[in-house]
Amino acid sequence: MSGQLLAVLASIDAANNEDPHRVQVAGRSVAGELLYGQRMTGWLSRLEPEASEALQIAARGQHVRRWKIPRSDYPLDRAGYLKWRTTLYRFHADQVEPMMRAEDYPDSDIQRVRGLIEKRGIKTNPETQTLEDVICLVFLEFYFDDFRGRHERSKVVDIVRKTWGKMSERGQGFALGLPLDSDALAIVQEALGI
Repeated sequence: MSGQLLAVLASIDAANNEDPHRVQVAGRSVAGELLYGQRMTGWLSRLEPEASEALQIAARGQHVRRWKIPRSDYPLDRAGYLKWRTTLYRFHADQVEPMMRAEDYPDSDIQRVRGLIEKRGIKTNPETQTLEDVICLVFLEFYFDDFRGRHERSKVVDIVRKTWGKMSERGQGFALGLPLDSDALAIVQEALGI
């Protein structure tokens, strides 16, 4: 990794370490978004070991300071959810940009990272698709159990179906290899009609 990249990742981690939501991991308290960013990097390195610096920054910064714009600030309907997500895309890109500028990344790289974080070109841009696969895999491996515990089964099945549709065949292959418990596996099978 270049010194520039290491510095930007450290800046993202420092920002995410401010997350007031703490989680317990291996007996220690960790900022939730710091852990999320590290999990994103972990999955990216499995999926795309030679990922560009832009993709590595986008993966790590995909939720930077997310707690600053809570879901509860938006109506709890579908339109409110979509508005919240769109706002977050811009917010996260806006957070990462000065971190990259501080390390003298060129505007072209900054705009490339912005496009990735804003999810431009899913299904057409290979890097954006890889980022989406990583997002889905992190959700399924680390956050799916909690999510399904908080929602009705029909909603969980619908979310899994939508998540699956966002993934590439390669990402789906990795997802099928996750060690899901029997209930989670049944939900995935129902969502996929298998």
